[in-house]
Amino acid sequence: MPIRILIVDDSPLVRRGIRGCIQNNTDWEICGEADDGQSAVEMVSRLKPDLVILDLSMPIMNGLDAARTISRISPETHMVMFTMLDCNDLLKSSAEAVGIRHIFSKTHGFSDQVLDKIRSLVAAA
Repeated sequence: MPIRILIVDDSPLVRRGIRGCIQNNTDWEICGEADDGQSAVEMVSRLKPDLVILDLSMPIMNGLDAARTISRISPETHMVMFTMLDCNDLLKSSAEAVGIRHIFSKTHGFSDQVLDKIRSLVAAA
């Protein structure tokens, strides 16, 4: 059974880029996309993805608030964050506190390193 992934970012271009990388892996399946944190929470409760890739800065509900709610309603769902901001210690500790397993920088692209980290997170489940 493929790993089900929800992509959450307010940029259609970023979502399309992530989708393109993920679609090359036959063990993964995109189960949905959302453009804000509130929609992500609603989709997680309905779709029960194995992994959510969350943007930090989004309208309506940001990634940290969405992650906090997702952790509560679907504790088995893994979450990673994809952001334009520098991954400083405060952001890392805030993200970890709400259940985010890893933070990736959008400025470094969705490289094989990022895909490998996602593979290892899902495999450890």
